[in-house]
This record gives sequence, structure tokens and C-alpha cells, in this order.
Amino acid sequence: MKKAIIFDFDYTLGDSTGGIIASVNFALAKMNLEAASEERIVKTIGLSLEEIYEVLTGRTHSREKEDFKTYFREKADEVMVNSARLYEGVKEMLVQLQQKGAKTAIVTTKYHYRIQQILAVHQMEHLIDAIIGVEDVKKAKPDPEGVLKIKDQFGVSLEDILYVGDSIIDAKTARGAGVDFIAVLTGTTAREEFQDYPYVRILDRASDLGSQKDLI
Repeated sequence: MKKAIIFDFDYTLGDSTGGIIASVNFALAKMNLEAASEERIVKTIGLSLEEIYEVLTGRTHSREKEDFKTYFREKADEVMVNSARLYEGVKEMLVQLQQKGAKTAIVTTKYHYRIQQILAVHQMEHLIDAIIGVEDVKKAKPDPEGVLKIKDQFGVSLEDILYVGDSIIDAKTARGAGVDFIAVLTGTTAREEFQDYPYVRILDRASDLGSQKDLI
């Protein structure tokens, strides 16, 4: 039985696509750059803001990336929390994990405070024991730093950890950390795309985790 369950946020526990699209294009407009299509932006969700800027513009200048992050946050502070929605059954699944004594965490490329705000709106702060946001690590996912920080914070072994995510970035994060991985299909990554990475299960949605009696 796993003692610690680590979740990605976007497309795993919830969906903040609308706020991300609005914030990306606000930042690009402030920099006098062409707006990106919704389809292109959606494909970057899960990347760090620096990587999103580089993918969407092809530009690599570090000063520009910092400007993009500043403008993105400006808009995101207005729209992100209220536009984010949690997937059906997620709250009940987290209650179930808590009742079984498992510790829970979120490791995300979102800002720590943003996740705290979203959890507060949904009255779920008590269901997540730790958050590692992009500002809490030197290297964002798929670097395993965030997962390893949770390991140390919880005082558990790698074998005690289960990582749940929706993307190849998450699969690489779990592999790099040396922890078991469950893929969920609520994101933009198809089932067959996970076949090249180690996983213990592929679920339709994170809320299905509650029925995996052999793991939790």
C-alpha cells in the first residue's frame, strides 16, 4: 500500500485551460507578439512558463521569458482561480485517501500560491498535505526535484510513493524520480503514448484511484 500519493494538477485534478489561454495571449499582446491559437496553447499545458514562451514564439532570450512570466501572472491573478474547475469525483477521492491514512501532495508547474487559492475556493486545503509549485524548485518537471522534495518532507521511501499525472512530462518525472506512475486520460495524451514509459496503471480519470484497492 502506498503511503504518499503525488498528483499533477492541470488535466489531472482539474482544468484551468480558459485562464491559461487568456493569460498566455495577454502576455503575448503586451510584448507585441502574435496571439497563439487555443490548440497550440493547450498542447503546452504542463510545461513551465519559460518553455511555453519558447515553444509558442521560437524565441529564447531570457529577458523576454521573464517579461512573459510577469505579464502572464498579471492576467492569471485576475482570472485563473475563478476559471479553474475540479474534475468530478476528485474531492471524494482525496477524502478516501485521507481516511486510509495516505499523505497527498501536488507537484505542478503552476505557482504554489495559485494552487492554494484554487484549493481554498473549493474548500479542499485540508485534503492536500503539501504543494510544490514552480517557485519551490530550481528545475521544473520533468526534473524529479519536486517529487524528491515531497519524499523528504513526508519522510517516506521512493517505494512508498505513487505519482499520478496526465502527460508524458509526468511520466518522465515519475521515471526520473524512480517512483511508480499512474497515467490518467483526462489530458491531451492518448493511452498509446504512455506505452514507452513505465507505469503501473492507466486510468480514465484520477477519481478512479479510489477503487485501486491494491495500491491504496
